[in-house]
Amino acid sequence: MDGSPPRPHRRPEREGSHGYDIESMDGGAGAPWRQQNGAASSEALLRYDGGGGGSVCEPLLRKRTMNTTSQIAIVGANVCPIESLDYEVVENDLFKQDWRQRKKKQIFQYIVLKWTLVLLIGLLTGFVGFFNNLAVENIAGFKLLLTGDLMLKERNLYFKAFLVYGGCNLVLAAAAAAICAYIAPAAAGSGIPEVKAYLNGVDAYSILAPSTLLVKIFGSILGVSAGFVLGKEGPMVHTGACIANLLGQGGSRKYHLTCNWLRYFKNDRDRRDLITCGSAAGVAAAFRAPVGGVLFALEEAASWWRSALLWRTFFTTAVVAVVLRGLIEFCRSGKCGLFGQGGLIMFDLSSTVATYSTPDLIAIIILGIVGGIFGGLFNFLLDKILRAYSIINERGAPSKILLTVTISIITSMCSYGLPWLASCTPCPIDAVEQCPTVGRSGNFKNFQCPPGHYNDLASLFFNTNDDAIRNLFSNGTETEFQMSTLFIFFTAIYCLGLVTYGIAVPSGLFIPVILAGATYGRIVGTLLGSISDLDPGLFALLGAASFLGGTMRMTVSVCVILLELTNDLPMLPLVMLVLLISKTIADSFNKGVYDQIVVMKGLPYMEAHAEPYMRHLVAGDVVSGPLITFSGVEKVGNIVRALRITGHNGFPVVDEPPLTESPELVGIVTRSHLLVFLQGKNFMKGQVKTSGSFVFRRFGAFDFAKPGSGKGLKIQDLDFTDEEMDMYVDLHPITNTSPYTVVETMSLAKAAILFRELGLRHLLVVPKTPDRPPIVGILTRHDFMPEHIHSLFPNLNRQKFHSTSMGG
Repeated sequence: MDGSPPRPHRRPEREGSHGYDIESMDGGAGAPWRQQNGAASSEALLRYDGGGGGSVCEPLLRKRTMNTTSQIAIVGANVCPIESLDYEVVENDLFKQDWRQRKKKQIFQYIVLKWTLVLLIGLLTGFVGFFNNLAVENIAGFKLLLTGDLMLKERNLYFKAFLVYGGCNLVLAAAAAAICAYIAPAAAGSGIPEVKAYLNGVDAYSILAPSTLLVKIFGSILGVSAGFVLGKEGPMVHTGACIANLLGQGGSRKYHLTCNWLRYFKNDRDRRDLITCGSAAGVAAAFRAPVGGVLFALEEAASWWRSALLWRTFFTTAVVAVVLRGLIEFCRSGKCGLFGQGGLIMFDLSSTVATYSTPDLIAIIILGIVGGIFGGLFNFLLDKILRAYSIINERGAPSKILLTVTISIITSMCSYGLPWLASCTPCPIDAVEQCPTVGRSGNFKNFQCPPGHYNDLASLFFNTNDDAIRNLFSNGTETEFQMSTLFIFFTAIYCLGLVTYGIAVPSGLFIPVILAGATYGRIVGTLLGSISDLDPGLFALLGAASFLGGTMRMTVSVCVILLELTNDLPMLPLVMLVLLISKTIADSFNKGVYDQIVVMKGLPYMEAHAEPYMRHLVAGDVVSGPLITFSGVEKVGNIVRALRITGHNGFPVVDEPPLTESPELVGIVTRSHLLVFLQGKNFMKGQVKTSGSFVFRRFGAFDFAKPGSGKGLKIQDLDFTDEEMDMYVDLHPITNTSPYTVVETMSLAKAAILFRELGLRHLLVVPKTPDRPPIVGILTRHDFMPEHIHSLFPNLNRQKFHSTSMGG
């Protein structure tokens, strides 16, 4: 290069860039070569028939060359800049030198340390899960006992009891919303969509930050204790991922909490493995289901899997189970306040004999169809409500708190007011438990009833969510709940679950879905009692499974989680059947709830399959311009100007004469590596290629390691004199000389699958014919997004192919 500014001209910055990378800004194909060589256009674009009939239609004219897809997304309840993670190994000279010098002792240290971190993830997640249960049971239990005592003392204290009950809920809800809105907005919601996106390769600083972890723990405790129709199970997945990220950051140079051993984990690949283990540990801690946690990580969370990761996640969840078992046994001695009932099996149904025949299968099929319909409707309504809530949340923290307080008042009025609609039922003579119940939990709540009677609706509403599920799952209770009670409870839980998810508190969907599903499962079981002999508690379990399948569209992991929750292995065939039916029915309406939320939040998630319309395009059709390249020995001023005026995170390096006889692609260099290299000011006065040993003495591979929490070096932190700006720097030692490349005529569908499966951030597109520049452009995550493709080719009708996209 001759010292001229980077080529070609800078393209306009997009709104909301904030200097962050939006993947398509990482570089792209400049349009000039396409204009100069029309033969390079995809033949499919010139003879495309949207109806599939084969006739010649209008060409798919390319509308523009720039990628303007959004580079911000909603994380929790906050709008944040996003960027991609890079799971590719950067094989530059420094990396190769480091591996050549690495001894067996260092490799052994890496392996031992990785297993040690996995062990710590399991231990800490188990302790946090236990602490959450302990806090919720004691806080919520104290609130329910206080309210119940007021109602039992005098009959004219009902309104005072409501004020105490609603006031406690209001304070807890406001506290949860305040810490979430002001300290860590990213902690709102379940966090599963964010973790799922992170493991797919999408990052934002706040997703797994330490502040998010703390607010997730305490906000979840306060929110569940406030009586909201939400669970702590979803947030536990996010909590486990935050714990794994905190341990896997390789320490902190700022606080002097680092050592040479921890440097091995300063990369996205190892953090991804640890966060996958953390998400599995979160499920194991929430449901006390270790195998279910592994399957959840495999089926729902992770986008990349291998056998070694399976062993580590299994080990992590086993550690969680051991920790929980030991702590729960300790609490059975009565040293944990109101917590201590139950064990690793949360809802034990093993005493129920599950014998079923052909008529029972008819009832199961009906239950699966109902679950699919209700699940599809739930996802549809939730999407509309979340979009409305996003408008409110955009107004700031006070609006978030006000919305949360409003939902809290509505929930308290329903929980306290609706049981008054139920009639008092005489206690059953053969009741196993004490009737009416004395204390905070139990199947027979007295509420406003006279002695010897109970209120069945209060037994569901005036309990913690876990106890309500336990009551619904209980066996031998055919006459305990009236049909009107079940209808009222299902309607209330279904509606409250919809309006609660989306407020600015950590909230999970598992518990509301299980509650609603178990309720209509009992309803269906009662209505079909003439053709089925299954216990109503088993129908409740199958109803919960059908609703989980209809909303979340998970099958294997949900099946195992439910069986571990209930210790009821004989129900395995029926649970499998109802899950398959409900998922199949619901899939005909919309996507799973977490997939919908990922799209709604604007997270650029790449699916495992390519959309069929991508087969009508080639890689060269969607690359975005302009493309900025560097010479192998580049002028410092050119690099600095390129870093200052663009948000690109990857730059192709091309050797040009006099370094080579003709232009030759060397590889790609990342922004972070350039910044570290420039900081070292290893400059030269002439444009000559240096020896590698000169750089090895100055830098090591770990000098270029990724910093924790995304707080890396920025171009604004560097200052250069005019003399330094006119000097040169050799980029060969830090250039990844083994980048993944595709030819410009490769099918875009194949390129998308390659990009996702390898966990790439940049995919170089090279020309098919000689006598052209050695690099056509760079494909990044946003170049594969439907919005970008559709904006390039407006007359490409995606809807005609949507129904066939399931199989990829």
